[in-house]
Amino acid sequence: MARIAVALSGGVDSAVTAALLKRQGHDVFGLTMKLLASEESLVKTEAAAREVAHFIDIPLHIVDLSEVFAREVIGDFCHAYARGMTPHPCIRCNYYVKFGALLRHAQQMGADYLATGHYARIEHMAEVSVLRKGVDSKKDQSYFLYRLRQDQLEHLLMPLGDLTKVEARSIARLMGLEVSLQKESQDICFISSANYREFISARFPALGEPGPFLNPQGTVIGQHRGIINYTIGQRRGLGIAAGEPLYVLEIDPDMNSIVVGPGEQLERMGLVADDLNWIDAAGPMQSIRVDAKIRYSHRSAKATLTPFSGEEIHLVFDEPQSAVTPGQSVVFYEGDRVIGGGTIAQSLPGQ
Repeated sequence: MARIAVALSGGVDSAVTAALLKRQGHDVFGLTMKLLASEESLVKTEAAAREVAHFIDIPLHIVDLSEVFAREVIGDFCHAYARGMTPHPCIRCNYYVKFGALLRHAQQMGADYLATGHYARIEHMAEVSVLRKGVDSKKDQSYFLYRLRQDQLEHLLMPLGDLTKVEARSIARLMGLEVSLQKESQDICFISSANYREFISARFPALGEPGPFLNPQGTVIGQHRGIINYTIGQRRGLGIAAGEPLYVLEIDPDMNSIVVGPGEQLERMGLVADDLNWIDAAGPMQSIRVDAKIRYSHRSAKATLTPFSGEEIHLVFDEPQSAVTPGQSVVFYEGDRVIGGGTIAQSLPGQ
């Protein structure tokens, strides 16, 4: 049996993960992350985690990771918006915090593995660890994990990858875990979805400055309320009188301008991605066929991936895709296997 640390948040997924591993006879202990500097930020999470740990009868340790979280997640989140991009903080948190700093802490405490409640599968083979989609297509979280390296994957467990969310909740009920009916939060963990614009604007006031709406020909057709209030593909809340629905096509922070136009102009035939990570360490040397996801909620699209200069890839879709957004991640699959991914640097126009 192994000594296993479980990233315990107090929610149903991490609770079931810990309970299953304990029932299998492993030496299990919980680790709860303190991500924000304020003590109040930990109160609810710690209380829920301690309740779960007490019920399962495992030790619980609080790990202060607020410094690395502030630097690598909150700082990057704000700077990405300042560059007119739309970042995904959960992906950076997984890489730098949960499977970086927390994994190292678990190993220092003698853990053979760190287990989490992610709905994804890891296959540990003799020479390589493979990351695959979770069996629950509605809950699959492999998209958020593409930045993992082999030296991390070999020390990770994700027991829920073979379960559906319904099955996980059913297990929680059968075990008597009170978190079984707990609702999931949809907010960014360090700010609510209602005030993230205020959060960023306080750090970069220029993002809240009004500026011009332009049509695709460069003509001013209105005034926006600050680029922090808009994302690529947005339709609602533009406040522009036009004879047809208009969508945000481009955001230019240097000029403090936003280009809007008809929905069909959102379609792109491809993209350029950088900041790449390949699960098997070495990326492709020539063009390959992949299934690509350009955001978590996106249905994967068939595409051809071509390496370019070692630091970028060019991706050309078989069919045009809408709202390819710089700053978001694109993840590459072969079937249910994650090959790798990168950050969308720019979109490539349609034919």
